[in-house]
Amino acid sequence: METNIVLTMIGAVGTVCGIVFGYIGYQKGLKTDNYKEGNEDGTLRADTQYIKRRIDDVLLEQKETNKSINSLSERVTRVEESAKQAHKRIDRIERGMEE
Repeated sequence: METNIVLTMIGAVGTVCGIVFGYIGYQKGLKTDNYKEGNEDGTLRADTQYIKRRIDDVLLEQKETNKSINSLSERVTRVEESAKQAHKRIDRIERGMEE
């Protein structure tokens, strides 16, 4: 009868230990999962912030490029007008030489 009690006690202790160790493992798994999830979330946020900054930089560069293009367009227009006037003067000079 005493062996039955001892075996029952060993079985009960083993069951309780199994439950305790199972719970500890579960908690450790939760912590690991939370750490990985937080790490991935932090990396994603940092990457998103980097992308936002780069987009802002590209937009600023685009504005500068647009200003430069507009300035060059105005200068080309002036050069074309000047060339047109020069051609008119050259044509008048040529007509004067032909007479």
